Amino acid sequence: MSTVLLIALLQLAAGFVLLVWSADRLIDGASALARNFGVSPLIVGLTIVGFGTSAPEMLVSAISSLEGKPSLAVGNAIGSNIANIGLILGLTGMIYPLTVERVTLRREFPILAIIMAISLSVMGNLYLSRLDGFVLAFGLLLLVGGMVALGLSKGTDDPLTSSLTDSVPDAVSSRKAGLWVLIGVVLLPLSAHILVTGAVTLALVAGVSEAVVGLTVVALGTSLPELAAAANSALKKEDDLTIGNILGSNMFNLLGVLGIAALVHPLTIEEGLLYRDVSVMFAITVGLFLLIWRRKGPGFITRPAAALLFITYLVYQTVVISTAVAS
Repeated sequence: MSTVLLIALLQLAAGFVLLVWSADRLIDGASALARNFGVSPLIVGLTIVGFGTSAPEMLVSAISSLEGKPSLAVGNAIGSNIANIGLILGLTGMIYPLTVERVTLRREFPILAIIMAISLSVMGNLYLSRLDGFVLAFGLLLLVGGMVALGLSKGTDDPLTSSLTDSVPDAVSSRKAGLWVLIGVVLLPLSAHILVTGAVTLALVAGVSEAVVGLTVVALGTSLPELAAAANSALKKEDDLTIGNILGSNMFNLLGVLGIAALVHPLTIEEGLLYRDVSVMFAITVGLFLLIWRRKGPGFITRPAAALLFITYLVYQTVVISTAVAS
């Protein structure tokens, strides 16, 4: 193994570890501070914790955009959405078959479909301008506002709202919470920069595009927090919570990750990303809906359905990597 490749892999590993850890510190610290200053745990959970689910993807894509690596930024967002459904729901559903409540089928899926359609419309010309980024970021604010309004009306009766509220730490002193925030603010951009540097070096050494690294290695790494949370929810038999978190993360990725990256710097989109990878994202999302849809009652992700999602993800990754190597 060459020295350059070893350094790139070490940078990726260090970047992933620091990114996930510092994101957790920042979210917990900000949540605890807000709670200590009298902000409702419900509001804190729906805003700070809600944003935190996509914090790694947002930071990595923002740094990639700032450093002139648009394909890495877009590939990270699209690849993470594909991994969330194919890898995370696939593995989770094979551990424990999941029940999906009707409210999720009627609410989260249509909203995600609308967000995907909006994202496709602004990416259709293979360019994301700052205006496009503003549209997506404004959509994210509307989404969060809708979540807050829903949470205030239904309280913790809604499973996703209840989960986000329970994630707000309590009995944390303001001094300790402030230290966590400071650590997160310093380490988050630093770790994202280390990760992006490693990803770009890996692409150069392997002779593949930055988009390929974003769709594979980076997307997998930034999706690890969702994988851990989903597996934990499945083991606790919190079925609908698992689905809600994944669908919510995909919404935040499209609106927040792409939107913020485009606001930082306009993005040129590779043609292959739009026609192959965005198409796969749409197809696997529609496939998930068809697998769990029932005319009456809740939906189900059975073990065979989960295995199909997981195999689809593996085939997709194989195609991306083999095509990159062949070219």
